Amino acid sequence: MVPGATLPDFSFPIFLILFAGGFFSGLVDSIAGGGGLISVPVLLSVGLPPHFALGTNKLQSSFGSLIASLNYTRGGLVKIREVAFGILFTAIGAAVGTFTIQLISKEILQYLIPFMLLVILIFSLFFKEMGLRDTQAKMHARLFFVLFGLLLGFYDGFFGPGTGNFWLIAYVLLLGFNLKKANAYTKWVNFTSNIVALVIFAIGGKVLWLPGLIMAAGQFCGAFLGSHMVLRSGVKFIRFFFLIVTGATILRLLYTTFFQG
Repeated sequence: MVPGATLPDFSFPIFLILFAGGFFSGLVDSIAGGGGLISVPVLLSVGLPPHFALGTNKLQSSFGSLIASLNYTRGGLVKIREVAFGILFTAIGAAVGTFTIQLISKEILQYLIPFMLLVILIFSLFFKEMGLRDTQAKMHARLFFVLFGLLLGFYDGFFGPGTGNFWLIAYVLLLGFNLKKANAYTKWVNFTSNIVALVIFAIGGKVLWLPGLIMAAGQFCGAFLGSHMVLRSGVKFIRFFFLIVTGATILRLLYTTFFQG
């Protein structure tokens, strides 16, 4: 526990809110990423201090990203051996990022990330064919996984919002994946950074297990439904959700940075 931290008393209505928040977070995250846009505000709204909200969020999001990853693998969208290198370097990056967030400020990222996401959104809007089909890779897969595993793994452990968006765009632009395939591969590296960050937050005593598991049950259900929707749908369905989630993430980050900061 963190000295002086005041934690809420959890009641049945709050557990229902957590389950529902987990469900919708898992549903959205499995389709286009950005589930933290829902889950973190829900955890904050029931009275969790920010450090406990971040740690507990990693618990429930690990369940959602794992079930989506397994569904996509069983559905034939992912080959584990192709993403294994990325899992390794994402784990390293996430461990360093989660340790680092406890040592230095994240204020610079709070101002920078919304504008980086805005560039991605504008780019995606104007290049409407982007990610609709597989294209020629522009970078060797191993080099890609070393660079982006370390970079985005670090970012997810250190800050987090928009990680899935960055992975999706990187897969599409540099490895030539269509959005459906990119989304499936993103879930394995997301799960990796989530579980590594969870272990480190747990060691620091910043995870509330009961509310986290209640929310994880909702995440499991939402991710199961969302990943099956992706398996049965076309790439344009993923693109629509990606644009909506990216736009919503930008608005939330801008609001948090400039009006609540």
